[in-house]
Amino acid sequence: MLGKLARQHDPNVLVGFDLADDAGVYQIAPDQALVQTVDFFTPVVDDPYTFGQIAATNALSDIYAMGGKPLTSLALVCFPDKADLEILERILAGGLSKMIEAGCTVIGGHSIRDQETKFGYAVTGLVHPNKILANGGAQPGDALILTKPLGTGVISTAIKNGKAEPAWIDAAVQSMTKLNKQAAELIGSREYRVHGMTDVTGFGLIGHAREMALASNVTLRILSKDIAILPGALECIRSGQVPGGLKANREFAECVVGYESAISDELKTLLFDPQTAGGLLISIAEGDCEQLVVEMQASGIPARSIGKVTESQKPLIRIY
Repeated sequence: MLGKLARQHDPNVLVGFDLADDAGVYQIAPDQALVQTVDFFTPVVDDPYTFGQIAATNALSDIYAMGGKPLTSLALVCFPDKADLEILERILAGGLSKMIEAGCTVIGGHSIRDQETKFGYAVTGLVHPNKILANGGAQPGDALILTKPLGTGVISTAIKNGKAEPAWIDAAVQSMTKLNKQAAELIGSREYRVHGMTDVTGFGLIGHAREMALASNVTLRILSKDIAILPGALECIRSGQVPGGLKANREFAECVVGYESAISDELKTLLFDPQTAGGLLISIAEGDCEQLVVEMQASGIPARSIGKVTESQKPLIRIY
């Protein structure tokens, strides 16, 4: 809808909404720019504290995906008028715990009465104008790295329907509450030739890969066997625990996908699963890929190399 509105022309806007990037970037000094994002949603788990942690992790992810460092945040709260305020306190406490871990200061927020609980944050960070990692920088010859497994969407749906096993819930919660801070810091602390980056969230792996491919004018080749999958994710799909967002993602983006080898229906479905607080999708010079994956894995980040970037051709995304 933003694309239908009158365009604003401001030379300080380094990244706007033109290419569906993760956050906006606004230059405030020759060596400094603000990174700004906002994200909130309904509960994906039953425990209020954990929900707050997940919401904060998800909101912070967009700052890390741009190569930025989060500084401040504002809480966004929708909460039922007659609900127990202790629940809200636990949600806020969970979110705060992750903001503290990120070194991001909560400086306020806004709340309204709503029939359904919703929670999240507007986050502001800083980045050097020459070190922005937009989704439009992928280059032919790059390798692709994904830093977290897929499956949080279908498992969250199974949780809501009382169909998720405890081990599945534990693994999904662990993934959704793990900040992308460490992964972003590893990238920034070395001279890794990272050309483009995005985080995999609501549009699923294919949706965000599509954005990267279009913004970079390239084609992405993804090796399905190398994608990490959360325990229980495929079982959830087989039992019909498929969120509406997944179906919408597939209807929208599957037209740019070519399946180049035999892939199970469950795995095809999972590629469109909307992720909450998902991993980073990184386009990096092939010569640096193995070292970064090894360093991330040694630091406890479940990163994997999942494909390559090639010259633009049809289909836009090729799954092997």
